[in-house]
Amino acid sequence: MEAPQRTTSFEDDLAKYTHLIIHSGVNLQPGQELFIGSDIANAQLVRLLVAEAYATGASDVTVRWTDEQVSRMTYDNRPLESFKEFPEWRALQQNSVAKRGAALLFIDSEDPMGMAGVDPRKFMEFSKAANAACTDWRRGMDFGLNVWCIVGASAPRWATRVFPELPTGEAVSRLWGLIFKTVFVDTPDPDATWAARRDAFKHHMDHLNDLHLDRLHYVNGIGTDITVGLNEKGLWEGGGATTQGGTFFFPNMPTEEVFTSPDFRRVDGTVHSSMPLNHDGSLIDDFSITFEGGRVTSFSAKEGRDVLEQIIATDEGSHHLGECALVPKESPIHQSGTLFLSTLYDENAACHFALGMGFPDCYAGGFDMSKDELEEAGVNQSATHVDFMLGTDDLTVIGYTTGGIAVPIFENGTWALT
Repeated sequence: MEAPQRTTSFEDDLAKYTHLIIHSGVNLQPGQELFIGSDIANAQLVRLLVAEAYATGASDVTVRWTDEQVSRMTYDNRPLESFKEFPEWRALQQNSVAKRGAALLFIDSEDPMGMAGVDPRKFMEFSKAANAACTDWRRGMDFGLNVWCIVGASAPRWATRVFPELPTGEAVSRLWGLIFKTVFVDTPDPDATWAARRDAFKHHMDHLNDLHLDRLHYVNGIGTDITVGLNEKGLWEGGGATTQGGTFFFPNMPTEEVFTSPDFRRVDGTVHSSMPLNHDGSLIDDFSITFEGGRVTSFSAKEGRDVLEQIIATDEGSHHLGECALVPKESPIHQSGTLFLSTLYDENAACHFALGMGFPDCYAGGFDMSKDELEEAGVNQSATHVDFMLGTDDLTVIGYTTGGIAVPIFENGTWALT
């Protein structure tokens, strides 16, 4: 991790960020194990996180290091067939820490173009293999058995993509400043700020849940015109999550969304992307997807069409929606005017959908249902979950109740609900 140019308060901000991640992000409990996945570029932050975890009473901390450049060599030099098998040692590691109830922390700092040109079928096959091999790991996160959190860290390759006009050191510093701002490290007590923000999310969640909406109709000026059916027992969530054991945590830092899992069988129309999508180090830009009867029937993209094609081809579930999320244009990430080229940040700048896996906690009683039961109820099942942004400043979203009453949800890109 390259040290940023401004040094007067960086160490203090990084310390506050570290405390926020451990105590609010994963909400680490004394005696609990922590698993951290990170690129080697983030060594400074990881060491601080490990120290904070042990100071909090962690029983053990496991760090799995990666190196983007080595990963690129792996994808360039290994044949497609080799990605159909997930490493046994990795499956054992991931499943075992999940079964022990570890908190799972992931640091995002990838180069948005780091995997450009790699055969996208390799990512698809590896994703399917990982999903099949790491059942306890996936279930732990999908069904509220483990706390988990994704956070960002400024690294040279990412920072210079976001700010190509700046020297590397300045770009890294600028990106760190934005990361700190989007997670409210610039407030006197970031943990208290995040705790207070739960009330704002709850207001919109409760209002949407009380409406008992049957469907949403999205329209904007770039061509989106799509109707998304909602599940009869669907729930809106946002601002954090709670494990089955009762531990509250924030899966994403930052987060600005209120979201649900739609009825994947009832989606009709066309959605146009409003921002580029960085997926596994490759960019997909200026794309559209058309659905009929819930399933993708056609798609196009000016850049990265082959990557989009492989995302959709992952399995049957990747042909359907697993999430629809509402994010107002007042989001500080949107207001920053910065394209982060990272889904963690860009999805919190705009309303978005996701192809693939739906969320059990977005269906009443979902944690007590099997995957087959959830699918039967309308909650999509898939080996993947890929968010893409559709929100614009002129987006309108109209909800329709089960009684057919139209209710404005979004007008001109922001909440119409009071």
